[in-house]
Amino acid sequence: MLLITHDFTDPYFNLASEEYFLREFDEEIIYLWRNDNAVIVGKNQNTIEEVNQHYIDEHGIKVVRRLTGGGAVFHDINNINYSVILRNESGLFSNYALFTKPICEYLNTLGVSAELNGRNDITIEGLKFSGNAQAVVNGRIMHHGTLLFSSNQSDIEGALKPSKLKIESKGVKSVRSRITNISSHLAKAMTTEEFMTGLYEFFRETLADCRVYSLSERDISEIQKLADIKYSTWDWNYGHSPKYAFSNQKKFAFGLVDLRLNVASGVIKDIRIFGDYFAIKDIKEIETALRGCLHEPGAITRTLEPFNIDDYISHMTRDELVELITLV
Repeated sequence: MLLITHDFTDPYFNLASEEYFLREFDEEIIYLWRNDNAVIVGKNQNTIEEVNQHYIDEHGIKVVRRLTGGGAVFHDINNINYSVILRNESGLFSNYALFTKPICEYLNTLGVSAELNGRNDITIEGLKFSGNAQAVVNGRIMHHGTLLFSSNQSDIEGALKPSKLKIESKGVKSVRSRITNISSHLAKAMTTEEFMTGLYEFFRETLADCRVYSLSERDISEIQKLADIKYSTWDWNYGHSPKYAFSNQKKFAFGLVDLRLNVASGVIKDIRIFGDYFAIKDIKEIETALRGCLHEPGAITRTLEPFNIDDYISHMTRDELVELITLV
């Protein structure tokens, strides 16, 4: 079994690295890694249902879709992620007790009593510090989980507080739980780095046939290519969302504007704009132009550039309309 860690903290790179290990390696792997601020959404989730887009834009938080199902989680540098990749055998998928047992055992060495709670959470005194998920790819199973050590809880709450858009979709929705940091339960203070090093050494000493592996230049290059063409793209992180419909409305000084959208594969399939506003031109021209447009601010802004929005919704600016279509 290979034991892997590194100093890269780019979320796009790190999520790409998991897929790279799954597809390109034959060996079984234990992998420890950390991300800079990011929201990681489940494979089957509708991203706009899970994130507070205003908050993540203001705080420079990246959004990345992962290969596994389950709910959205927040990562920062004080959260440690662990991934276990094995040859898939009968009884491994959904066997969360097997994969989370070493984490609980390591915490026990630090005087912390942790346990698997429900299907896939690890808790301390009933409070969640670890969410876990799994995927099977090419006959190999990947189990991964978060370990909140001393993460910023205000960022967790801010980034994962979804907008108040009325959304109807088939995406898997996150279930929020009361959370805690591991550091709050330690008898003796330690840094995130010390905790991660301790976990690394615990794996190295307790796993049979464990061999330390460092990423080669080729590994890094191939992972970065995958990050560039997939994990950093809007198509994967937002456009891959299931079909959804939402409505959004806002009362302006000039009147009420009420939007209804249907979106599939990240593309606006239909849009209707209602309200008690005044206009010179027919709003259907705007609606027609937006059908077939990506449901993201940049694409919508470019589509609306030829239009003087004030002619269609009196006193409204282009930026106000773009924001209404994409955010609360």
